[in-house]
Amino acid sequence: MTDHLFTDADFRKSDRSGDFGCVEAAITHHTPDTIGLRDSVHPRQTVLGFPPAEWTAFTAGLDEL
Repeated sequence: MTDHLFTDADFRKSDRSGDFGCVEAAITHHTPDTIGLRDSVHPRQTVLGFPPAEWTAFTAGLDEL
């Protein structure tokens, strides 16, 4: 996934993360079928892209922790 697709994206971090580094997620109009995920400590590095089904499975797994 190329980072330029998420240039104008509004990345959001979980309220539960506090002041610690974590991941941020975003959807942009360039990629409505892809959720972007990046490191909040290094936001200019690579953005990983996930299809909605994989994102849903990932977040469902977090609820089980």
